[in-house]
Amino acid sequence: MKDNAFNVLWLQSGGCGGCTMSLLCADTQDFAGMWRSAGIELLWHPSLSLETGDEMVSILNDCLQGRTRLDALCIEGSMLRGPNGTGRFHMLAGTGRAMIDWVRDLAGVAEYTLGIGTCAAYGGITAAGNNPTDACGLQYDGHRPGGLLGADYRSRRGLPVINVAGCPTHPGWVTDTLMSLAAGLFAEPDLDVLGRPRFYADQLVHHGCTRNEFYEYKASAEKPSDLGCMMENLGCKGTQAHADCNTRLWNGEGSCTRGGYACINCTAPGFEEPGHAFNLTPKVAGIPIGLPTDMPKAWFVALSALSKSATPKRVKQNATSDHQLIAPVVLIPRR
Repeated sequence: MKDNAFNVLWLQSGGCGGCTMSLLCADTQDFAGMWRSAGIELLWHPSLSLETGDEMVSILNDCLQGRTRLDALCIEGSMLRGPNGTGRFHMLAGTGRAMIDWVRDLAGVAEYTLGIGTCAAYGGITAAGNNPTDACGLQYDGHRPGGLLGADYRSRRGLPVINVAGCPTHPGWVTDTLMSLAAGLFAEPDLDVLGRPRFYADQLVHHGCTRNEFYEYKASAEKPSDLGCMMENLGCKGTQAHADCNTRLWNGEGSCTRGGYACINCTAPGFEEPGHAFNLTPKVAGIPIGLPTDMPKAWFVALSALSKSATPKRVKQNATSDHQLIAPVVLIPRR
């Protein structure tokens, strides 16, 4: 272990491990080597480290006692507070202590604390339904500040929890956040109002979507295999979702909307319980409830009417087909 390394400890709590799988499936051939080249040292990770049992517990205690500097505490999965606040639904094996107690103690000595994925950030899928495990995020309980660590929590460097939200989170978001922290290039102004890194949260999934021409003309898909915009009928929230999924493609190739799936806004608190089927768009008087974040309803209605009246035949017919029926007209310059 290098004295000047940026030490990262990664623990998993209540979740599916999907954020780790996302990282392991990243398009870089050697993300661990890339981290090392940036001075990032992985102290322990449940899927990547060799240490087990007492060896792993020794690493945790070294961090708590100050023998090893803990630069970044990365928590994946929600905090299981039940039953009755004891945390005994999730005991850290071999320690006799609840995971939430370990997290509280480690967050108290960490230079930075990161919630990896929406479960760790806000509770996520694990907190859906009647939430029998009393799952929550590190510093949020759904959209409400608080969570396990409390709304006033600050790490040793004075930052709240950094919520690298997503379900799963993009591997590039994790790597870029850790690299920025290791280089000393990340501060509180780099977080949005929900604690997400702004380098991706200041974007919308709508940006770069290959279906944008259909959106502009309000030429909508009617069934899952259609090429058209999925906002009007199929539940897509790309115009509201804060992420750069369509400009920072997954493994350099795809995104949910490029694969024909509606964006469900998985970087936001409460996405797991939208109050309707994920593949349906609720409407009032034929107008979608979920409008673009910064567009007044009257403007949207006026724009939709104008756009639909001007929709080219090519766009209208292609929107409800699973393949391109009509190609764009080739314009031959006149001399």
